[in-house]
Amino acid sequence: MLVLAVHGSAAPAAASAVGRLTAAIDSLSGVRAVVGHLDVQSPSLAEAVREHPRAVVVPLLLGDGYHRRVDIPAVLEGTGCLLTDGLAGEPAVALALHSRLRDAELRHGRHARADAVIVAGAGSSRPGGNAGTADCAARLAALLAEDRGPDPVPVVPAYLTSAGPSVPEALAGLRAAGHRRIAVAAHLLAPGRFTHALAGCGAWTVSQPLADHPRLARLVVERFATARGTRMARAARLAY
Repeated sequence: MLVLAVHGSAAPAAASAVGRLTAAIDSLSGVRAVVGHLDVQSPSLAEAVREHPRAVVVPLLLGDGYHRRVDIPAVLEGTGCLLTDGLAGEPAVALALHSRLRDAELRHGRHARADAVIVAGAGSSRPGGNAGTADCAARLAALLAEDRGPDPVPVVPAYLTSAGPSVPEALAGLRAAGHRRIAVAAHLLAPGRFTHALAGCGAWTVSQPLADHPRLARLVVERFATARGTRMARAARLAY
């Protein structure tokens, strides 16, 4: 069984986005993903893994902060479940973000382009917890350099809580440098209070969150397949 460990949100749109992700996973692989929540919603992750012991658990998290390193391992201890890496630092996430950014630009016209980009992550106070956002910003800068020619587009990471610079600080810095069409690429998974805050930040355009992008479904399926293969190989060695 595949269990997705998700943060959880009171926003109904967040559950809808995760539901579209699980439907895409099923369509791609025939695997029915069960969702376990870390906060707010039910079922909790603890309830999900009690129902499905020895599941493969994929953290639907874009950073390796407290949830990934502390909360989830504590819940899974003694369950026989196999925990995979989260989604931080994966090229597929940057490609999905690039796609969402282009969609946001197209809302302003076929040839509209941002002249600077802020990659906005949730933010973490834990050492290394913001590396996923910083890595995604670097990868996005490289992708933009490939498709926009010799004039570089500044791409900077910023955070909505617990770390700096904040999104308003990053906007102010880019405006002071002369940029006017500043896009915010939301390094976030689902709608909620953070996407609501970005919608009102005053940027030229803001991209949609990532959970229901097809590349995320493929990445989760790859995580699951790799973990299941590792477990089967280990079992075969022990049997031998």
